[in-house]
Amino acid sequence: MLKPRALKSGDRIAVVAPASPFDREAFDRGLDELRALGFEPLFDQTVFERSGYVAGAAALRADAILTAWNDPGVTALIGVRGGYGSVQVLQHLDRERLRAHPKALIGYSDLTSLLVFLGTGCQIVCFHGPMLERKLAAGADGYDRRSFLQALTMTEPLGVLTGPHLESIRPGAAAGPLFGGTLTPIVGSLGTPFAFDPPSGSVLFLDEVSERPYRLDRMITQLRLSGIVDRAAAIVFGECPGCDEPGGTYTARGAVAAALEDFGGPVLFGLPSGHTISPALTLPFGVRARVDTSPAPRLVIQEAAVE
Repeated sequence: MLKPRALKSGDRIAVVAPASPFDREAFDRGLDELRALGFEPLFDQTVFERSGYVAGAAALRADAILTAWNDPGVTALIGVRGGYGSVQVLQHLDRERLRAHPKALIGYSDLTSLLVFLGTGCQIVCFHGPMLERKLAAGADGYDRRSFLQALTMTEPLGVLTGPHLESIRPGAAAGPLFGGTLTPIVGSLGTPFAFDPPSGSVLFLDEVSERPYRLDRMITQLRLSGIVDRAAAIVFGECPGCDEPGGTYTARGAVAAALEDFGGPVLFGLPSGHTISPALTLPFGVRARVDTSPAPRLVIQEAAVE
């Protein structure tokens, strides 16, 4: 895995919009938060393009990513929001050009398509972390500043990560490289040239929002039938807000427990990263991590994500 350079105070972070259009007020608040953290955000005016439910033509969005990636004055890229559209830019990106100058890409939700492409497709460490809208724009209520800064600026492992709602579904301990993201774009990648393809023995982090329990079951089953679940060492789920059936008859936790009842490794549920009800943690994908359920459930990042 190639690691990006550690960020330092004053570094420039390019703001990109690979997915859906966004709220300008939230965009501006997110910029202010990046400045408060000591970084200099910059963006191309094409970030404000609109084309229906996406933020401009796919080639335009891809060009903004490549321009920032190839700019020696830019240290990292961060998404504005998810929604839909990131998968459209993948055909316009070149693996070798990206690997020639590895940089930190930060995002979640629909940007999982890019995290998959960079992580398992290009072997570049990337970051399942907050974007401008909803997370950075909300300040400390929206995201965990400590894990964000430590993951991106420190050449030491992030260490123990937990959350107020984290619980063990299946006991045990296992370690391996951490990969994952939001389930919908992950399963949507299967069968394409940009398929999610983590190595055997990986720790999987899986996130979702507002998907009913039977849909979670369907996507987990698809991952199992593709062979990805069986070659994982451990699985950690996010908080999955809005995924319980109305009335509570069926729950996201219950669907996960049933779908993975014969999984051989530890399974955790409720780690706040991506779509959350708690401040969102930043997870580095592509580095070694360990899952433990005793004496308390936790994910331990054992390797630095930047150098």
